[in-house]
Amino acid sequence: MGGWAAARRMPRPSLRWISLRLRLMLVFALVALAAAVSASGIAYWLNRDAVLTRTQDAALEDFRKSLQDNTGSLPLSPTCPELQEAADRMAATSQKYEVLLIGKVKGGGSCAAPSDRDLFTLATVPKTLVTAVNRERKVTESNPYPYHLYWQRITLNGKPYLVGGAKVIGGGPTGYLLKSLENERADLNSLAWSLGIATGLALIGSALLAQAAASTVLRPVQRLGDAARRLGEGKLDTRLRVSGTDELADLSRTFNRTAESLQKRVEDLSSREAASRRFVADMSHELRTPLTAITAVTEVLEDEADSLDPMIAPAVQLVVSETRRLNDLVENLMEVTRFDAGTARLVLDDVDVADQITACIDARAWLDAVELDAERGTMARLDPRRLDVILANLIGNALKHGGSPVRVSVRADDQQVVIAVRDHGPGIPEDVLPHVFDRFYKASASRPRSEGSGLGLSIALENAHIHGGEITAANSPDGGAVFTLTLPRDASGIEPGSGDGAGGGDRAEGDAQ
Repeated sequence: MGGWAAARRMPRPSLRWISLRLRLMLVFALVALAAAVSASGIAYWLNRDAVLTRTQDAALEDFRKSLQDNTGSLPLSPTCPELQEAADRMAATSQKYEVLLIGKVKGGGSCAAPSDRDLFTLATVPKTLVTAVNRERKVTESNPYPYHLYWQRITLNGKPYLVGGAKVIGGGPTGYLLKSLENERADLNSLAWSLGIATGLALIGSALLAQAAASTVLRPVQRLGDAARRLGEGKLDTRLRVSGTDELADLSRTFNRTAESLQKRVEDLSSREAASRRFVADMSHELRTPLTAITAVTEVLEDEADSLDPMIAPAVQLVVSETRRLNDLVENLMEVTRFDAGTARLVLDDVDVADQITACIDARAWLDAVELDAERGTMARLDPRRLDVILANLIGNALKHGGSPVRVSVRADDQQVVIAVRDHGPGIPEDVLPHVFDRFYKASASRPRSEGSGLGLSIALENAHIHGGEITAANSPDGGAVFTLTLPRDASGIEPGSGDGAGGGDRAEGDAQ
């Protein structure tokens, strides 16, 4: 299950790499966009200012000269046709602007002479411009003229225009010009489109550059991530090819040094662990021969206990009990070494779970202390010997530390069998619960020499795991501890092969509670 879950999580790192690539490309694109927009905006405004300034300066200068030339020859009080003729002459220049002349005429009154009555009248001129043009300034050294030329940009019917005006000094008429800026706007729009296209091309170019940069930068990082995952999967010989002298190359060298150090450390620990397992296995095997002889002697002494001196009988009984305890410990150690070495195998058979539990209880004379709630006919394909070891340890642990009556209940569905073993004792302290299946763990330091070896519950858990099952420990709300064993109905898919079937002792062991 763990391997499958790890495999299912593997795509996540690639998603992170894609996200990092996109973020890098986005940063490049934003920087390029900001730079392109800033450059385009500055270029547009500089060109706009230059184009408009050049156009309006040319028009205003031409208007100023034309106003002087065409109104200088007019009488002091011209007629309205004379003003109109002057306005037409002024509008006929190459600058192509319309002219409006306003002045006092013979006979009193004033006359407005526009070169285009439909387009340009006095109402077209902004009032602020009219006021500025007609305002007389004080003549000083710094201001030699009482009247000046003023201009303003306006919009008529959605089109841009330049309006300028000046008053002829010496009582002459006041002249206004109206020049269209439509051509300049078209040129500026064309420039804006060109700058927009250039900005888009710059954005595309930055994306391509970001893609190349991302590939260059992220490819080594991705290789480093792949190597780290392989290292995490246990492939300790994983190394990276190092080239260059940049930061990524230095990171790769650091990874290689770390992997090499880790490999040496793991190999050292593995060799020590293997030596330790061999020592325990060899010691257990070596102890079996003298233990066999000692066991035979203790059985004879036990049979003759009634005829022994009363002063010697307690010592003989102590030797008998300690010999059995030592024999159980050796058997359990041999079973633990099989699990650690991975040589433990299942010998599967079709088992009636209720009959198996009954046989386990009957073989240990626990019938009066155990209540069984199980329907006969609940079949499962399991290893009966290992199931007996599990049940013996769980029920024996409950009797030893929880007290009778111990209740064993069985529930099953199409997929699994659940066996709950509950006692009526004080329960398991909360700080002990996480450690009940630890090897040699004993909840009370005041009883380091209990009858159990401290391996029973650990062996029971290993036997459950080899079936593809699990054991959990908890406290019942009504008091007492509850050990729940969950096994598959068919363990064939978990362990298809069969082994020697050798295992640990079948006595109830465990000092968890």
